[in-house]
Amino acid sequence: MPTTLTLAAHLEGLRAALLALVRYADRAGLAAPVPTTPDWTVRRLVAHQGMVHRWAAAVVTGSEQAPDRWEQEGREAPDPLEWLRDGAIEVVTAISQASDDLDTLLFLADAPAPRHFWARRQCHETTIHAIDALSAALGRYPVAGDVTWISTEVALDGIDELVCGFLPRPVTRLRSEAGQRIAVRPDEGSGGWLVEISAAPPVTTRFTGATPEVDIDLTGPAVALYLTLWNRSDEATPAPGPGGGWDEWRDSAQVVW
Repeated sequence: MPTTLTLAAHLEGLRAALLALVRYADRAGLAAPVPTTPDWTVRRLVAHQGMVHRWAAAVVTGSEQAPDRWEQEGREAPDPLEWLRDGAIEVVTAISQASDDLDTLLFLADAPAPRHFWARRQCHETTIHAIDALSAALGRYPVAGDVTWISTEVALDGIDELVCGFLPRPVTRLRSEAGQRIAVRPDEGSGGWLVEISAAPPVTTRFTGATPEVDIDLTGPAVALYLTLWNRSDEATPAPGPGGGWDEWRDSAQVVW
């Protein structure tokens, strides 16, 4: 199992993120720009997140998928935040009622079983977009101190999903003909992740104890690393080392929403 969080913990993380998203979207206003997702307004952010919730629910239940129609509904909804809440209820209900032997789409490497995969993915999908709503309310990129609802455990799990789930996929643009080794080491705990980059898709391994020899050593509090690795902050920066290329890492590794 590539995550130590329970399904219930992921659903609770989704719930907490939804509350934060609604709170900060309402505070910013639907027409406000979103610094962390350029060219988006809060209304578009809400429409996107509500669409993703409905799409995930449809995948889990095997229902018809209509992402374009749902996103348009969100953009035109008289009360977009209420519409957002309805979609969150749909996806939580779908996951809660799904059987443990659910057989459905998985699209990340090192994924847990389908029911747990979707709870985890929607937890972090909603959390990252709640950070976007926070950035709209602040008018700037946030830092870890602004993010009061994300626990260390959720942040560590989100880092793991990114570096072990997203980065090793064949479609990732993170490549290096010369080869590069990057360590991600949160202050909490006694280990981290080693990402080995080559001309092939990256290979990520979890490690405990001493940090392996690397070109880039990225350290900091778990929440700061989570925000930085998801390109929602730049407060965590690599420790001095023999290698460079951190800007290239961020540009190539980012997940485009």
